[in-house]
Amino acid sequence: MNRKIGAVAAALAMPAVFFSSAAWSDWQLNMPRGVTTISREVYGLHMLILWVCVVIGVAVYAAMVVAIVRYRKSGGATPAKFSHNTTAEVAWTAIPAVILVLMAIPAAESLVRIEDTTESGLTIKITGYQWRWHYDYIDEDVQFFSTLDRESNVARRRDSGIDPYSVENYLLEVDNPVVVPVDTKVRILITAADVVHSWWVPDFAVKKDAVPGYINESWFHATEEGTFRGQCAELCGMDHGYMPIVVEVVGRDEYDDWLAERAMPALTLAE
Repeated sequence: MNRKIGAVAAALAMPAVFFSSAAWSDWQLNMPRGVTTISREVYGLHMLILWVCVVIGVAVYAAMVVAIVRYRKSGGATPAKFSHNTTAEVAWTAIPAVILVLMAIPAAESLVRIEDTTESGLTIKITGYQWRWHYDYIDEDVQFFSTLDRESNVARRRDSGIDPYSVENYLLEVDNPVVVPVDTKVRILITAADVVHSWWVPDFAVKKDAVPGYINESWFHATEEGTFRGQCAELCGMDHGYMPIVVEVVGRDEYDDWLAERAMPALTLAE
């Protein structure tokens, strides 16, 4: 009896847990709007295509329902006898073609802008390794490796005795984050030193493969300050899940201070 009561209580508790504010906030159906000019453009394009598809779907299903109800056999409808209808065939071919062309125009314009890396204010070369990232600020004499932070690295190990939920930003924190200035077009050159990786930051709408012996280009222009996280999105070996990406977007003055601090050790070694 007690077991039955416990099972019923558990079953009733599950919907409450699912629809709680904490659980519901993590259940995101739509793509993120992001914090870059391109990410917002991609989001706007996504919503445009989504609503076009919604309108088409509603119109098609409405027509089906009307046809089923109005021309049902029990209502006395008799089937027409014809082999084809040229007007209808032209219409159902031409209308979808026009819709596709109208959707392709803004999509093509966005693709052209996504590939335009000119007029950038900062260039960073990104090299993927098993299993970490190397960042080289071109023309700034600053470079460093970025790896999974120590707390996550310890907690992830078997029999560590550490509850992963107690680690803030578990598997999404690094020892050396990328720092870039806000309102600056950042050009990134992406490659790899061993196997294929993929540099992916959802809030930037940037996902580019890092291929050994080849350099891919991309860019982002963050309009908001903050910390934004990503991961390697290409299965690259045993520790693929343990090479996160962290980008800190800061004000120009703070970026200049960070740059000077990063360059100081190199200057000291040179002396």
